[in-house]
Amino acid sequence: MRIAIHTQYYPPEIGAPQARLLDLARWLAKHGHEIYILTAMPNYPRGRIYAGYGGFFSREEEERIRIIRTYIYPTKRTSLTLRLLHYFSFVFSSLVIGATALPKVDYILSETPPIFLGITGWLLAKLKKARWILNLSDLWLESVKDFGFLREEKFPYQLLRRTSQFFYRKAWLVTGQSKEILAEIRRQVPSARLHHLSNGADPHSFHPKKREEKIRGRFLKVGEVGFVYAGLLGFFQGLDQILLAADRLKEESFRFLLFGDGPEKEKLVNMASRLRLANVDFHPPISHQQVPSVLASMDVALVPLKGAIHGSVPSKIYEAMASGTPVLLMANGEAREIVRRSGAGVVVAPGDIDELVRSIREMAIHPEERREMGEAGRRTAERFYDRFEIAQEFETLLLGREG
Repeated sequence: MRIAIHTQYYPPEIGAPQARLLDLARWLAKHGHEIYILTAMPNYPRGRIYAGYGGFFSREEEERIRIIRTYIYPTKRTSLTLRLLHYFSFVFSSLVIGATALPKVDYILSETPPIFLGITGWLLAKLKKARWILNLSDLWLESVKDFGFLREEKFPYQLLRRTSQFFYRKAWLVTGQSKEILAEIRRQVPSARLHHLSNGADPHSFHPKKREEKIRGRFLKVGEVGFVYAGLLGFFQGLDQILLAADRLKEESFRFLLFGDGPEKEKLVNMASRLRLANVDFHPPISHQQVPSVLASMDVALVPLKGAIHGSVPSKIYEAMASGTPVLLMANGEAREIVRRSGAGVVVAPGDIDELVRSIREMAIHPEERREMGEAGRRTAERFYDRFEIAQEFETLLLGREG
């Protein structure tokens, strides 16, 4: 098959969609398929184009994957005007360049959010006579409504909702990272063809054997229990909750390590300084290749969310499970059920700082329970969330449709 993956986010950027799409592209290319990536100049989450990239259009090839990069207006600012300029600059540049530089393909897979990429994906699929696959990482529109950024009765929300439903109807296949996403799409557009394309994790890269004492020695003092977060420092991650808990645990031998960058980092650093949190350390982003050893070397993986992010199951859950590291999750919905059902960690409701503090203490003083949680998570990841078995199932679906 000849497949184009259309995404705003791709390595060398660091993040969950970047890693997932890279693994999917590599797996498909390794199994004989011709893979094209239509993506933006790397800029996330720094808000500026990475060194060595720029201009309106570039080509590269890596591991038999052909990568086409197009212009994007980079920004970290949260201004609505600038965010829309950021999104639509890539919508239009990828449409123009994709129409000319992308060959005829069998499938175009558009990664969302942002949902606006559906405009380009749908038009390119018609132009290239390809089957269009719309992939959803979360139900972004429902989440921004619940957080008060959009009001349901207002025109912008209604326009975006109708646009999303138009895409669901026009896509040859809609894939979702969670069953919750698929259920909501089925409710809105019963005729949509759906497939569960879970995030998962690579159980070979993420493994308990990646634990290294020298990493613990680098980041932790003797006797400290290490709680780690590695990823985007953004609004929806709700990392201020971790700082509030750390403020109440100053006298105990716990250390909170936050690796990453993002629009909330400066605010979080200032908050930690104001609270005089000597037990919280901010570190620069680490590469996807470094994450497994850091994750396996710590005692607990932190996976907080600000509130209900509809349909979201953070990939950090799967990576921690595969690493044999117990999860401390602050979330509701499907993510909560995965952790509880597998026994891979502890779940706290977003915003419940009292329960978060209690859970941190309980996990810290019971290493045997942490070990059991880690082992349970590893078993579950191997059995149900192997990223490459997920890719194989997806390939089988596409090949079946080809036939």
